[in-house]
Amino acid sequence: MAALRVLQPSVRALLGTWPGCPAPRSFASRTLGHVDVAGKESLRPLPSPVCPLDLATKSCAAFEYIITAKKGKNSNVGLVQLNRPKALNALCDGLMEELNQALQAFEEDPAVGAIVLTGGEKAFAAGADIKEMQNLTFQDCYSSKFLSHWDRLTWVKKPVIAAVNGYALGGGCELAMMCDIIYAGEKAQFGQPEILIGTIPGAGGTQRLTRAVGKSLAMEMVLTGDRISAQDAKQAGLVSKVLPVETLVEEAVKCAEKIASNSKIVTAMAKESVNAAFEMTLTEGIKLEKKLFYSTFATEDRKEGMSAFVEKRKANFKDQ
Repeated sequence: MAALRVLQPSVRALLGTWPGCPAPRSFASRTLGHVDVAGKESLRPLPSPVCPLDLATKSCAAFEYIITAKKGKNSNVGLVQLNRPKALNALCDGLMEELNQALQAFEEDPAVGAIVLTGGEKAFAAGADIKEMQNLTFQDCYSSKFLSHWDRLTWVKKPVIAAVNGYALGGGCELAMMCDIIYAGEKAQFGQPEILIGTIPGAGGTQRLTRAVGKSLAMEMVLTGDRISAQDAKQAGLVSKVLPVETLVEEAVKCAEKIASNSKIVTAMAKESVNAAFEMTLTEGIKLEKKLFYSTFATEDRKEGMSAFVEKRKANFKDQ
């Protein structure tokens, strides 16, 4: 396979992660955005983390595949780092289960107002763990609702920022697109190369990418397996900002801190309204927006925010 030769040796050595990814291509148009063997619903209650966040150290060391911590001056930002560096953060089942547990913990933590999801400098996540799925049958996938628990990220009410360095390919690109905001390092690469191993994206890649970048570019990326650079992804609309590799996570945390300083309940309403734009017609979306707007008038934070504006002082939101 000629495509293999364009990959770095570290990518070729990856545990079954996408074995053939063409070199990045330049696009001047628009861009956006696994493994349930138990057969349970994706909305099932998640177990408590094996290691609750230690408020003294603001970290959790018991996870095998991820690292968690609280960041920001007020410790109001939850940070989750994918941590399978030798496999370029291939998304194995254990990693996804731990990610879901960490997300649940931060979702339930009243001090946390936003979450940052990141990987390493070489890879955010270079794809799903192919070795876990290569011998599955249709019956296995269908009966177990394969990949269904990957969607847990999309049900988090608190805003999630993806800080993407290096490869975000296949499942890694899909995971980034599940987040609410994507920041990219200068050397980041995005792609959906599933076609090169005889399958298609299975965790929302064809749907979220198309909604973000339009049919033509999404179709080209999915059908060719071509990757795009961080700069092209920014121009296409996939990412909000392109930043130096060294400061990417720091800048993502700063953005999360800014979000976390606002009312958590109103922030959740705003997130719900924006996400509805991808699911509803314009008329339906505007109706929902109006209802959520009216709902803010039932909160103490709306009263405090407007009073602070009139009185020319900083608002003191209490998330009520």
